[in-house]
Amino acid sequence: MSKKDSYTSAVPQLLDDLQTNKSRGLSHKQVEERLETIGPNKLPDNSGHSVFSLFIGQFQDFMVLVLIAAVIISGFLGEYADAIAILSIVILNAIMGFVQEFRAEKSLQALKELTAPKARVLREGEIEEVVSEELVPGDIIFIEIGDKIPVDARIIESSTLEVNESSLTGESLPVVKKKCNLTSDLEVAVGDRTNMIHMGTVVTKGRCKAVVTETGLDTEMGQIASLLHEAEDSTTPLQERLEDLGKGIVLICLLACAAVVALGVVKGEPLYKMFLSGVSLAVAAIPEGLPAIVTLALAIGVQRMIKRNAIVRKLPAVETLGCATVICSDKTGTLTKNEMTVQKVYTNAKLYDCKEEEFNEKSLIKALEIGAICNNAKLKRKDSLNKKFKDNSYRSRSKREIIGEPTEGALILAADDAGIDKEELDNNFSKRIEIPFDSSRKRMSVIVEDNKKYTLYIKGAPDILLKRCTRYLEDGKVKSLGEAKRRAILRENENLANQALRILAVGYRELSGKPNEDNLERYEDEIVFVGLIGMIDPPRPEVADAIRLCKQAGIKPKMVTGDHKNTAAAIAERLNLLELGDKIITGQELMELTDKELERDIDDISVFARVSPQDKLRIVKVLQRKGHIVAMTGDGVNDAPAIKEADIGIAMGQKGTDVTQEASALILADDNFATIVAAVEEGRGIYDNIRKFIRYLLSCNVGEILTMFLSSLLGLPLPLIPIQILWVNLVTDGLPALALGIDPADDDIMEKEPRPREESIFAGGLKWRICGQGILIGFGTLLVFLFGLRYSNSLETARTMAFTNLVMAQLFFVFSCRSEKYSVLQINPFTNIYLLLAVVFSFGMHLMVLYLPMFQSLFKTTLLAKGEWAFVLLVSGGSTLLIEFIQFCINLYKNDVGVVNVEESLR
Repeated sequence: MSKKDSYTSAVPQLLDDLQTNKSRGLSHKQVEERLETIGPNKLPDNSGHSVFSLFIGQFQDFMVLVLIAAVIISGFLGEYADAIAILSIVILNAIMGFVQEFRAEKSLQALKELTAPKARVLREGEIEEVVSEELVPGDIIFIEIGDKIPVDARIIESSTLEVNESSLTGESLPVVKKKCNLTSDLEVAVGDRTNMIHMGTVVTKGRCKAVVTETGLDTEMGQIASLLHEAEDSTTPLQERLEDLGKGIVLICLLACAAVVALGVVKGEPLYKMFLSGVSLAVAAIPEGLPAIVTLALAIGVQRMIKRNAIVRKLPAVETLGCATVICSDKTGTLTKNEMTVQKVYTNAKLYDCKEEEFNEKSLIKALEIGAICNNAKLKRKDSLNKKFKDNSYRSRSKREIIGEPTEGALILAADDAGIDKEELDNNFSKRIEIPFDSSRKRMSVIVEDNKKYTLYIKGAPDILLKRCTRYLEDGKVKSLGEAKRRAILRENENLANQALRILAVGYRELSGKPNEDNLERYEDEIVFVGLIGMIDPPRPEVADAIRLCKQAGIKPKMVTGDHKNTAAAIAERLNLLELGDKIITGQELMELTDKELERDIDDISVFARVSPQDKLRIVKVLQRKGHIVAMTGDGVNDAPAIKEADIGIAMGQKGTDVTQEASALILADDNFATIVAAVEEGRGIYDNIRKFIRYLLSCNVGEILTMFLSSLLGLPLPLIPIQILWVNLVTDGLPALALGIDPADDDIMEKEPRPREESIFAGGLKWRICGQGILIGFGTLLVFLFGLRYSNSLETARTMAFTNLVMAQLFFVFSCRSEKYSVLQINPFTNIYLLLAVVFSFGMHLMVLYLPMFQSLFKTTLLAKGEWAFVLLVSGGSTLLIEFIQFCINLYKNDVGVVNVEESLR
């Protein structure tokens, strides 16, 4: 029997027993049978990836496979130094990638930890405390304030129950729950979702008894776990471009190698010798250091982002942010503070802004006092230095913590801002009787005693409370409440409601004597109306500027929330998220659209309200199908599947759940939406820097290929041996290329449109720059080699000269790679001091190879005379200066920079 069938068959008898109070709960034998049939109440680990498989997966990249092939061939030919050097690079790159992916595989494990470890359950007439994994459908559980709910269950008894479901639904306000109506039709009772509580949510008020309906993966939380498992990690634009680059390089390499070998064999050269030449050419063609340098450059970018409160979990995400076209942002806790805050108070016929007022109006103080007295939340101060403040200054929320229901917490914080101490109120007014809130009454009252005088204080829905008011407080006097005044109050209530504020009315009644506890509701008549208190989960103050910068950078921000449409619209308007012609759509309206219709309209939709986790996934996928590169932010469990599916998932660090953080690629340490903008800027800068060192490395490799190919074509000896080429590619080139990875970004980087996903990494004429400089390096190196052969009559000297020319040409050329817009003559070299140090260090390393006997024997080098050095420096430096002078003249001619702006470029 299936889990669902097992529960369904037990429901009719169970409800009948509950109605007649006969239920003694399940027997231990029934529990064992159900556990055996349906399994424990836990979310299984379906990752399916062992540590070994994760590590092996790092070697499946195309470029890495090519390098592994190079290791095997080098070892087969006895070039062990080459093989060890390349293998070291491959292993280092694999370890760095493994560490990132291993952390990502913790997503489902973190999701499992959200379930409560223990639960109180009725078994055979006795209340027991059991491990939550042992709960089964049909169990009767007991839940109290502060409990994390361990299963999905239907409420059969409750007392003022409210549940915070923000982590599951995205709604900022606690949800009022009611018990199942056991006397109603069975199908209606079972089908009603308002009497359900769900796994992973938290009780903020009241208590209940409930019957377990779903456990494990059948719960709402379990379904999200399934979605998270099914969501696939998409390849990033950088990964796609580097893979294409690797394939292109290998294709060129194979063609060139085949041509060299064929030409040599046709000329009568031994096959083994020509095969060795082909391997040398392959070593020259493949930029062995590229994967490691890309990884290290991204890692450096990670460190820079950490300083800006953005923690990167997946290295490619650094670059992906730079080409994001859409940011789908959750509202609660991301665009807003995730804390209810009193914004407006209407009292004494005036509307007060609680952020600006000095709290010296008596009617305002009275309204806030009532909100604090008629309240069960508690205020906990994190900083004792803030406790004794008695002035009217606006206090920092960061030093205060609310224990209890968020709406009541907002009232206490507003009172505290006005200098009203909740603790002192409780000491001065002894609470004698409480008439609790419920969904039918829509109000709460307390009767307190002060010097043997009894007063009832009340708060509730304005329309309900006004019907019980006969008087109102104005200018410190109690006046009769006529119809004109009542209509004026209702108009103000409507005005506040149009601002998406949650509104409570407050009032009081002085009692003539000690109240009788029979029929307490009669004391809730003849109330004195004091005021209306409007509150909302407000937007973060810095988010509006962040959204403006996003739009300036060509990025479209979209709000995707589970909250009410009106609330979402109000926040979006405050943040200037909505533009002329933008649409707001609800989850229900979304369901009525086909994917084709949604794809047609989605660019014009700025706010998605009342959406489910499945809706969020659908939104991300439709945007991706339309060609967008999507970033998804959020903090709740409900955001995790969409975050994992997005091109880049962004989680909140402070208020985000472990699940969301583990599924994400980027975590905002300060939960600040503005940090995303900083991360985008860093991402764009890093991609530009990746283009810089790709230009640098490939230009050098083109020069090496050309040198080796032309020498073979002309029947000359090899100008460079494999280990010399490998030294250049891994060591001499490596440090300058890495220094290019931390070059400062251009000032206008956030004024450009995002790069299209399909844009080549060689866009903007980069391939022609690479080819041009590579040809100069190649011809120059061959020229120096021929000069060495002719005038030194030593192959070792000629090779040393060619080797040195190749190194020096690249060290000169690296300065040209700092900008695609400016000439090296227009860039201040001291803005990247690390590049200068890297060039000096690489030059020192080359001198070590030339002048230390141990390295001379390994690299087959010899000392160079002064004249040989002079010729090498003339050829290697002259080509770079010529190119830069031409670029400088072109810039002046096009007026791209101009003489007037040269000083500015030397910033």
